[in-house]
Amino acid sequence: MSKKALMVVSFGTTLPDARAAIENLEERLCAAFPGYDFFRAFTSRMVAGKIEKEEGVHIPSPAELLGQLAEQGYEEVRCQSLHVIFGQEYEKLMDQLRAYKERFAVLTAGAPLLWDTPDYLRLTAALLENMPRLADDEAFVFMGHGTEHPANAAYALVENCFRYHGAERVYVGTVEGFPHLDYVLARLYRHGVTLVHLAPLMIVAGDHAQNDLAGDADDSWKSRLLGEDYSVEVHMTGLGELNAVAEIFIDHCRAAEPV
Repeated sequence: MSKKALMVVSFGTTLPDARAAIENLEERLCAAFPGYDFFRAFTSRMVAGKIEKEEGVHIPSPAELLGQLAEQGYEEVRCQSLHVIFGQEYEKLMDQLRAYKERFAVLTAGAPLLWDTPDYLRLTAALLENMPRLADDEAFVFMGHGTEHPANAAYALVENCFRYHGAERVYVGTVEGFPHLDYVLARLYRHGVTLVHLAPLMIVAGDHAQNDLAGDADDSWKSRLLGEDYSVEVHMTGLGELNAVAEIFIDHCRAAEPV
């Protein structure tokens, strides 16, 4: 019988509590593919390096893990990305996979969370189901990571999909791209909002969520909103904690295509 590996790859996080969101997705993927041996890899070497230094746990890069799987005689490797968009980290993963494709009889890769329009509609519908019902003076604001990569356009599509579902006061901003917080603030002012719900649009409620979104520094989103006299409620839940998000990844893994 051929040896088969399920390789689940995420950016990673240095916060142990936030890592539970990644573990939830890994566990759900393992349950969906019982005939495969499970392996974890992180694309962020900074994150992996800090975990090894502080916790004594080594988490390989995708390339390192692929080399190990080839040496151990695995013939089929099914790789599933846990990235949100098809940005720089996903491209980095795909480059590493392509370098090893000749070493396996079968090497497939599943798409990140947001790949085609149905993914956006499924995600936004699931998020709406988990949100509190908003009063007329309330809004819900999601913080995405953002990137210089053209895939940054994904965040605007997420917000437009909320509009498609009829959610007029759900907004999406990013830490490192557009839409930025100033865009969100303008929308809040225009709609007469007084109470803002904040949540990360990220797999984990990690460093960006703890600091850039909800931290006490003057430039955090929470602090800036409070400074504009909004009331703020923070919902510190990573996308990876939602079973509906796990189902999207499972479907992508089932539809994985050869590298």
